[in-house]
Amino acid sequence: MYFSLGEVVTVLFFGALCLHFLAAIRVRELAVQAVGRAGARDDFQLLDQAVHIQRFSLSRGESGRWHIWRQYRFDYSYDGVERRQGHVIMLGKQLQTVIVSEPAAPTLH
Repeated sequence: MYFSLGEVVTVLFFGALCLHFLAAIRVRELAVQAVGRAGARDDFQLLDQAVHIQRFSLSRGESGRWHIWRQYRFDYSYDGVERRQGHVIMLGKQLQTVIVSEPAAPTLH
């Protein structure tokens, strides 16, 4: 049984696509873990236990190699009532930053 070059290229293409998809899922899991750690440190709660891709592009890391830069959006709350949006930025599998706004000072009457 012999395979043509087109069949081999097709199988390699779909294999590479599957590997990229699995790597993207892993980076998203790392982003959720990073937001969870930031929430425990800064005393906010990650709502829905999920992050959602907002932007992505190619960018160079500190070593000069190209990586996929991803910005995820997530919802969080300081008091369990007010829903806010934050961002987590990943470069490859490395956390760049978690961006949240400070809680508003309570209004005193």
